[in-house]
Amino acid sequence: MKRSELFATTSKESEAEFDCRSAELAVKAGLVHNYGSGTFGFTHLGRKVLDNIEEVIRDEMDEIGQEVTMNILQNSEMWEKSGRWKNFEGDEFFTLKNRDNRDFTIAATHEEASVELVRKKIRSYRDLDFIIYQIGRKFRDDRARKGLLRGKEFFMKDAYSFHADREQLQETYHEMIEAYTTIFEKLGLEFSRVSAENGSMGGSQSHEFMAESEIGSDTYLKCVDSECRYGAKDLGEEKCRECGSELQDVSGIEIGHLFKLGKRYSSKMDLTFTDEDGEEKDVIMASYGIGVSRLIAAIIEQNNDENGITWNSKVSAFDCSIIIARHEDAAVEKAEELHDKLSERGLEVLLFDEGSVGEKFAESDLMGIKRKVILGNNYLENDVIEVEKRDGRTFQADFEEIKEVVSS
Repeated sequence: MKRSELFATTSKESEAEFDCRSAELAVKAGLVHNYGSGTFGFTHLGRKVLDNIEEVIRDEMDEIGQEVTMNILQNSEMWEKSGRWKNFEGDEFFTLKNRDNRDFTIAATHEEASVELVRKKIRSYRDLDFIIYQIGRKFRDDRARKGLLRGKEFFMKDAYSFHADREQLQETYHEMIEAYTTIFEKLGLEFSRVSAENGSMGGSQSHEFMAESEIGSDTYLKCVDSECRYGAKDLGEEKCRECGSELQDVSGIEIGHLFKLGKRYSSKMDLTFTDEDGEEKDVIMASYGIGVSRLIAAIIEQNNDENGITWNSKVSAFDCSIIIARHEDAAVEKAEELHDKLSERGLEVLLFDEGSVGEKFAESDLMGIKRKVILGNNYLENDVIEVEKRDGRTFQADFEEIKEVVSS
């Protein structure tokens, strides 16, 4: 893709409203547009980053579950069955009445909707257990702050599992913990697994995945051993329960949450199955969330420098940028040829075809592109292409080596 064709507007100016680095860089790098009041739009550049994160999540979730889509506009009846109508997280519900004076909400979560979706599938113990998940928008009338970290409209992956007994639940819950661990490691995050309270979701047990960050609203203890993911909310703990190492007091951002719901929803909403003895029992449930758009902010908070964002290869919208440092026809033609060949080989390439050389370098760094392929004096004089990594290190390659160099 050529830069002149990319729908993304970068900015050099810092706006007074930014209250954290990730909010500033998301706007300055052209990922999002802030509509105000905790609502954001994504440019094509931002959408590509969001798609990459969703792809990492889907790769793991498809191994253990099936993707579905549930309704965003929900009537009040099923929420009244569960006892959560107008009783979810205080005043965070968006509610409205339709033309027939019926009550509706714009979905803040989908526990109730998932029960209704699977109701016809579950008859006996033979229909259990299984996982469904979706990636989509949620709406909560929260106090908007810190950009994508706390908005009124946001992207989320939510999954729901259904079981005949607690042994099945425990096995799936552990499987989901491992899947989340793999997801966050692939996204290049530093994080901990922390035991937590269930809150308005109900149920018996939950775990949070916390990404360490100074701007995080939660305080917890993390193990100082870099190979250990243990974390604790009990600030009185002195040693890691998994490896015996010291614990460190840190702040963090919640990026994922797992809830053992038990029979909290099935008993109230009459979701039952027949066991092997013909006895009717309540289905046992769990739910699992990942804040997808929030992940963009968390990743930026942990991966940035004075020049902009430093994505890893799984997240970055582009594998490399091509910068024409001289405007002779030979450099321009080679840049376009290189762009076409790398694109044909499956790489995402951004060709900077406008602006000064300094602006091209600065914008590539601001967007977090990991490699800059430079056609300048060295190419014109020695037929050598320079490649600069995001950290400033440079090396040389010939035309045929570029794909391997960029992909490394």
